Amino acid sequence: MTSPTRRNLIAASAAGLMSAPAIARAQTKPIAGPTITWRMVTSWAKNLPGPGVSAERLAQRITTMSNGRLRVDVFPAGHIVPAFGVLDAVSTGAADMGHTAAFFWDGQLPGAAFFTTAPFGMGALQHQTWIEHRGGQQLWDELYKPRGVRGLLAGNTGPSMGGWFRKPIESLADIKGMRIRVQGMGGEVYAALGATPQSIAPADIYPALERGTIDAVEILAPVNDLPLGLHRIAPYYYMPGFNKPNGAGEALISLDAFAKLSPDLQRIVESACQAEHSAALAESEHQNGAALVELVKAGAKLTAFPADVMKAARETSNDVIDRKAKASPIAGKIVASWRDALNAGGPWARVGAYMEHALRGA
Repeated sequence: MTSPTRRNLIAASAAGLMSAPAIARAQTKPIAGPTITWRMVTSWAKNLPGPGVSAERLAQRITTMSNGRLRVDVFPAGHIVPAFGVLDAVSTGAADMGHTAAFFWDGQLPGAAFFTTAPFGMGALQHQTWIEHRGGQQLWDELYKPRGVRGLLAGNTGPSMGGWFRKPIESLADIKGMRIRVQGMGGEVYAALGATPQSIAPADIYPALERGTIDAVEILAPVNDLPLGLHRIAPYYYMPGFNKPNGAGEALISLDAFAKLSPDLQRIVESACQAEHSAALAESEHQNGAALVELVKAGAKLTAFPADVMKAARETSNDVIDRKAKASPIAGKIVASWRDALNAGGPWARVGAYMEHALRGA
């Protein structure tokens, strides 16, 4: 027989389970005391699939994980600063935090591109391994410290496609003279192949393509490309994205603002960035398959780059990376570390790729 005391405990437990949502809601209320508010500026349009979503979600993570003690308000590109003004905004204190991509700053800080991606380089997991276990984060910190900021992995769109082209690419000769929107060291590779690279903010890509200002666009992966509608103007969808085999997003954090946080809030910011990197990568993998099918149904012509383009791009990429290593002492250290990590992880990456294809019967 169940005793009255035990019955009371069971009843209380049941009541607690039924009221769990109310308890959860109560726990999300800010605790007593001052609330710190950070302004996050981004390089993305609001809720742009992939990086724009990551920016919003990262802000929510920090606010929720801190129980409201650190609130992060998001200002998409153009609301406070333009897409390519994020580094300056965080560096000067106009914003406390940014969400962007490190390769935007490679012209100012040679070597920054490697913390997003580099041509024919590492995929997302190998890149994260370099950052977290093979010295990449320490070099990232060293590169950015003079600007008063720190960069952290905080989102990932996975490997990029090669881009959208108005006309088919039948040989390397078709690259020459082409005006292509492309970011990072990929622009330097295309320039060496005879194209004219253009740096255009994501929100301005479609108008530029529509007006004929550019002939081709490299941006991200299918789920990010689909809502932009680029296939309606430039239907040839090329692969692989040799210039961007990884799509690491960057949280830029003011060193001054970070130093003013309590140790637990500092850990919350770092943990939220790690969580967003993982969540975004899984989300991109989940969504890209369906988006690719939709694009093909809508008229995208999925095509592989010709062999001579790939050969020339690979050779040119090595030259570009060699030049990057000579740009500054810190750039040289970054390139050396990056290449060591690429070589160290290469054998297992190739075995993993083989096993995946073999298990699928490919």
